Amino acid sequence: MASKGRPFRRVEVDGFEVLIGRGARENDELSFGVAAPRDSWLHVAGGTPGSHVVIRNPDKLVVPRAVIERAASYAAWFSKARNAASVEVHYCLVSDIRKPRGAPAGLVQLERFRKVRVRPAPPADAASEGDGDGLDTE
Repeated sequence: MASKGRPFRRVEVDGFEVLIGRGARENDELSFGVAAPRDSWLHVAGGTPGSHVVIRNPDKLVVPRAVIERAASYAAWFSKARNAASVEVHYCLVSDIRKPRGAPAGLVQLERFRKVRVRPAPPADAASEGDGDGLDTE
């Protein structure tokens, strides 16, 4: 599913829409303007720069572990940790992220989160987009 020209990439994973930020400002827009409180939010751990990833969940379902792991692999791919064999990714509900006052674009604070360790992998259509790697993000 192409998403060229938008502030985020859009892919589908097992019926769930997954949105991937393209840059620091776009990450803020995705996380605080597009995502709903019950959507899931993912980012590589340890302050490593990378894209914010959101799993849309308008029906408030339990997001399957396989969907979380696949979305986490995208978060790892669109980060500075892309070349690592295994990457820790934090995930939580969007309602559990905050923007600290005066924080730069892309920087958030997590109230609570869970962890998953994944191998970085691109979405099937990411290689064909050719619009940057999202590595300038926080």
